[in-house]
Amino acid sequence: MSLGFSVDELLPRARGGGQLKMGLVKLGGNDWLQPDPDLAARAEGFAQFPEGIQLTPEGEAAGRELATGLGVSGGLAEAAHAHHEDMCLLTRREDEEHYRLVGAAVAWPSDWTPADKMGLPLRALHAPIQGYEEQLASGVDRFMEKLRPGPIYGRANWFIAATPDMRWVAEPPERAFAHVTQDNAGTTLFVRSERQTLRRLPRTGAILFTIGIYVSPLGALSPANIHRLANGLTTLLNGEVERRGVGAYARALIGYAKAREEERDP
Repeated sequence: MSLGFSVDELLPRARGGGQLKMGLVKLGGNDWLQPDPDLAARAEGFAQFPEGIQLTPEGEAAGRELATGLGVSGGLAEAAHAHHEDMCLLTRREDEEHYRLVGAAVAWPSDWTPADKMGLPLRALHAPIQGYEEQLASGVDRFMEKLRPGPIYGRANWFIAATPDMRWVAEPPERAFAHVTQDNAGTTLFVRSERQTLRRLPRTGAILFTIGIYVSPLGALSPANIHRLANGLTTLLNGEVERRGVGAYARALIGYAKAREEERDP
């Protein structure tokens, strides 16, 4: 199965609200990584955000294994430079139950800093996500434990941003979306989707987590996806509403979606 490599392709399979769930699909090898990465953009992204590359001693062997498997000389940083996707490595110590982040090569983070997350176990990594501990943590732990080398799994999510920048540093919502109205939402709101994949490396046993970032102006999306986003805003969990700053842009997005529907069906 393929998730696609654009916001329009990813949104139908992205979680749109309600209870948290992994929503994983099994991917074929040809659908793992974007086939035509813009390597100049990747180089620029890492040049502007060099602190996005973090590697602990525990992640060095896995980084080398990853690079070798992708036909790249070096380690984790070189592998991520050569592909569209940001890449993270997780390993589990023999005396622990949970996987920890031991390496990250992230040029285009969605409002997080790898240095702040290095060494943290999965539950601590996801602590800011409302409902993760109650609804998702145990399932994620079981999946990570059972994942074997070979299969590749993928999922997608979405955020609404006030910028098309690939590296997204969120501002206070009231300021970031202050200029957004129903009339201009198509060009001032941007839909940011993360195409995430998981697979286990065969030799070191580390788990590779990739994040492909795709950004599109709201108005460039299909009518079905604009409608899907407007509906999704009404079903997000309470904690997500605050974390995503939904109150600062929801009225404009929903009004824009309604106006577009009325234009199509006068």
